Amino acid sequence: MKKIIFLILIVSLFVETKAQLFPTLGGQRAGISGLQFLKIGVGGRASAMGDAFVAVANDASALYWNPAGLVQSSKNEVIFSHNEWLVDIKHEFAGAVYHLTSNDVIGASVTALHMEDMKVTTEFMPQGTGEYFSYGDIAFALTYSRKMTEQFSFGGTIKYIEETLDKLKMRGVMVDLGTFYWTGLGSTRFAVTVSNFGNNLAPDGEVTLLDKTKKSDWQSFSPPTIFRIGFAFEPYQTENHMITTSVQLNHPNDNSENVSLGAEYKFYNFFFLRGGYKFNVEEQNYTFGAGLNMPLSSVNVSVDYAFANFTRLGSAHRFSLILGL
Repeated sequence: MKKIIFLILIVSLFVETKAQLFPTLGGQRAGISGLQFLKIGVGGRASAMGDAFVAVANDASALYWNPAGLVQSSKNEVIFSHNEWLVDIKHEFAGAVYHLTSNDVIGASVTALHMEDMKVTTEFMPQGTGEYFSYGDIAFALTYSRKMTEQFSFGGTIKYIEETLDKLKMRGVMVDLGTFYWTGLGSTRFAVTVSNFGNNLAPDGEVTLLDKTKKSDWQSFSPPTIFRIGFAFEPYQTENHMITTSVQLNHPNDNSENVSLGAEYKFYNFFFLRGGYKFNVEEQNYTFGAGLNMPLSSVNVSVDYAFANFTRLGSAHRFSLILGL
């Protein structure tokens, strides 16, 4: 265990000095993928831990983070997550998890990003033409997770994506894959996920330009595929207190690698304090939050909040509610 703690410290110091575990090969690719709403994290718990969650995911938020994590809990759950994102954008997530057997779990979820309609402006009418246009994203997903052994589980998600920008729509189908493995050394476990894997997508639709010509041919964009490797364990655990730590390497297809660290303190399985930090992520750095877990009759209620700081863009606030049956 001391070796594991030492390794995590070394990784943290290595990244803090602006070095990377891999060569900086992705920074020049920033902005080349579409459907960016798929990269916005879900749930107050995960977000408060700096999104270092693929090796921790053991509740309904695993629908987003790691489908293999659904079998880490024995409860059927429903999750609702609301995110006050940047520049008055709202991000919503809702999902449900049902155990077919002790080893087989299915789930369904929907994600939506929305904002108020915006004015149509032109070079000659910068204050608006009197018309408005809308922008929004939505995704519907089905998930299956199976526990192969007491140590290893895997899961997969298939989702339909639709993005709307005024008269243009971009549609596609993507896949998430995840694994979860308990090493057998104390509470140590690691997870590997691939999210948003699919074909390049292009909008369809026709718009009329200022010179009255029509345009219906559009460039295609890759989905925001991201590969994650996470490691988690409990360095301190008693009957009433527990500390969970997590480190995660993220490799997106549209940027350079980055590392997230997260920690959670549990007090009597009732009150939770969480914190996290992101290294080598432009504009983002620290996160923190808290949660409450309350059994009410036959329903277990978990309420979580997370604050995420952005260096120049302000901050984001996430709230989530999980009902366990």
